[in-house]
Amino acid sequence: MATAKQLPSGSWRVQVYDKELKKTVSFTSKLPGKSGKAEAELMAREYQLGLKKKRILGKTVGECIDEYIDLKENILSPTTVAEYRRCRKNELGGLCGMYVKDLTANDIQAHMNKLSLTMKPKTVRNAHGLLVAAMNIYAPDLRIRTTLPKVQKKIKQLPKAEDVLRCIIGSKVELPCLLAMWCTLRMSEVRGIKKTDIKDNILTIHETKVRVHNADVLKSSTKTVESTRLIRLPAYIQELVNALPEEQEFITNYTGQNIYKRFTDLLKKNGVEHMSFHDLRHMNASIMHMLGVPDKYAMERGGWSSDSVLKSVYQHTFSKEREEVDDKIDDYFNKLLDDISHENSHESKNGAK
Repeated sequence: MATAKQLPSGSWRVQVYDKELKKTVSFTSKLPGKSGKAEAELMAREYQLGLKKKRILGKTVGECIDEYIDLKENILSPTTVAEYRRCRKNELGGLCGMYVKDLTANDIQAHMNKLSLTMKPKTVRNAHGLLVAAMNIYAPDLRIRTTLPKVQKKIKQLPKAEDVLRCIIGSKVELPCLLAMWCTLRMSEVRGIKKTDIKDNILTIHETKVRVHNADVLKSSTKTVESTRLIRLPAYIQELVNALPEEQEFITNYTGQNIYKRFTDLLKKNGVEHMSFHDLRHMNASIMHMLGVPDKYAMERGGWSSDSVLKSVYQHTFSKEREEVDDKIDDYFNKLLDDISHENSHESKNGAK
C-alpha cells in the first residue's frame, strides 16, 4: 500500500501511478498529524481499489459513451458532439455507472420507460440512439430490442405571411428573417453568410455558423450535401445587404439566440401568433406548395434531402424552369411588400389630415 509523506507545508501526500492514464495521480490531506496521513492513504487506497475493480469488471457504460464520442469528435459537427455530451450527462446518466458486462436489454428498456414519463419521444429516441451506437462497438453481443415511444405528428398553424412581414420590415433582424422566410435559409446558414458569398445577386450557401459552449464556430460545410446550394437574391434583399456597413464581413453579427429573441418579441409586440425562427422555413415551404412549385425545385431551393433528391443530380442549377420558380416566389413576396407599403402610406396620409 502507498505510504503518505509529509510536505514542508504540513500536508500529507500520496502518489499513485495509473497505468491506463499513464501518469501519477496525487492525493493530499491538509489534516494535521496522523489524521492527515490516514486520510491521504485512504483516498489513495480507494483509488487503487477502483482501478483493480475496473480491470476485473471492465468499462462502465459512461466510459464507453465517452470513448465513442471522442472517437467521432473530428467527424461529427461541434453542435452534435456538444449535444451527445449533454445527452450522456442528462438522459443517460442513470445507466452510465453500470458496468457494460452487467448491462441487459431489460435495463435499457426500463431506463427508456422512465425517460418517457417526463421527456418528449424525440428526446428519448435520440438518447437511445447514442446508447445503441456506443454499445454496438463495446458490447456487440448485447441484443438490444427496445420499444420506444412514437413521435407524434404535429400540425403547425402558422400566421399569415403578410402579418409576419409587417412585424419584421424595418427591424434590426429584417435581413436574417427575410433570408429564412423568402429564401428558405436555416439559422446557421444565415449566420454563416459573408458578403463575399454574394456575386451578381447569386448567394452561395457553403458555410454555417453555430454556437457551441458560448463561442461561435464557423463550419466550412452545410447540414447535408443538398444544403450546399445557390440562391438568387431578390432585389429587395440585395438592397438590404448593400446597405450594410462596408467593414462588416458577415451579413449579421447577431447570435442565433439574439435573432430568435428579437424576432419573437416583434411577433408578440404586434399581436401575431408565436412561431420559431425555423418556422419561417416551414412558411416558405407552404408558400411554394400554394404557388404550385414542383417538388424537385422546392427541394433544391430549400436544400432539403429525400430519397428522390439523393438519386437526382442537378447539373443546371439555374435552368429556365428554376428561374420561373424564383420569379413566382419573388413576385409573391414583392406583392406583399407593395401592399404593406401602400397601407403604411395610406395610414400616414390619414394621420396628416
